[in-house]
Amino acid sequence: MKKFSNQTIKSVLFLGMIALISSCNADSAVQQSTEEAHGENEVELTQAQFKNAGIELGSVELRTLSNTLRVNGMVDAPPQNLISISAPLGGYVVSTDLVTGMKVKKGQKLVTIEHQDYIQLQQDFLDKKSQLEYLESEYKRQSQLRNENVNSEKVFQLSSAQYKSMKAQVNGMKEKLSYVGINPANLTESNISRRVTIYAPASGFVSQMNINIGKYCNPTDVLIELVDTEHLHSELTVFEKDLSKIKLGQKITISSPSAPNEQINAEVYLIGHTIDADRSVKVHAHFDKDYSFLAPGMYVTAVVETDDNKVNSLPENAVLFFDGKNYIAVLEGVHEEDGKKMNHFNLTEVRKGVTENGYTEVELMDGKQDLTNMKIAVKGAYSILATLKNSEEGGGHAH
Repeated sequence: MKKFSNQTIKSVLFLGMIALISSCNADSAVQQSTEEAHGENEVELTQAQFKNAGIELGSVELRTLSNTLRVNGMVDAPPQNLISISAPLGGYVVSTDLVTGMKVKKGQKLVTIEHQDYIQLQQDFLDKKSQLEYLESEYKRQSQLRNENVNSEKVFQLSSAQYKSMKAQVNGMKEKLSYVGINPANLTESNISRRVTIYAPASGFVSQMNINIGKYCNPTDVLIELVDTEHLHSELTVFEKDLSKIKLGQKITISSPSAPNEQINAEVYLIGHTIDADRSVKVHAHFDKDYSFLAPGMYVTAVVETDDNKVNSLPENAVLFFDGKNYIAVLEGVHEEDGKKMNHFNLTEVRKGVTENGYTEVELMDGKQDLTNMKIAVKGAYSILATLKNSEEGGGHAH
């Protein structure tokens, strides 16, 4: 038997190791090539799997979707619809039938007040009214005598001055009586009263009650607050960055936690010009009709329709959400494998836009490729995603 030297044996072993390493590298290259051919977001389905999953192919459509802006706000009433009721001369509360939230009509009795100053005011008026009657009669008599040259000019002027002065005082007293709620035309010596009744100057709802029976109220105290709800509006808070999207006349859909099943329609009628400390602007919206369940101070959420535009859209269920990203299942091609027809899908990441009426705006992330020619799974897309996830968990490729 031929003997080999140690050097020869070492050379053979070295060459063998090189061959082994080369073989491993080749296997690795084949494996890498296979993985590149089937990327991590690629799925292949047999025709049977395709049909069983109910997959239907379609393409993007240009549809008109409304861009919307969601904002918060509250129901408000304009200053002219907020009414504060006071007792001009003050007094003690005698009676009232009101409670907060009650609806009142214009001219309805609100509260009865009493004070001794009302008595004195009525007495003074009736006293001056009697004096006026006498001075008017005397003025007419002196005027007639003056025309007949019987009296002097001085006597006539004195009578005229006294009459006009008293007439002014009586007219002033009439205004005072009307101011406190007493009709001077109905006042006589027999119906002087220490009480006055305050009536509603307009229809509305009682928003606040600051009185109780027997309470003394100063002239400056607000006894009752009314809100005329016929002209309520919504005051919305729009941040500075979104202000350019708001235009007069835009349609708004409003909802409130107080009435979750009610849809309130409104439109923008006033945009503020003052930016608050939180970089927001107040936008006012008018309701399209009177909603009886609304009240000032009520919290609301509004959806503003900013504009309409035609965009690439797909049925909402065609857009898949997975691992914090949005995808669509694009059919890359169909080929034969082991005698089977295989459908090759690629889950392509997209940017999701507006969703409305069951359709969603989509745009490819790079913004360069054309979506219009792609065949996309518009039904059964989640089955494709499920197949991909199952194959990843199994460590293989879906077939």
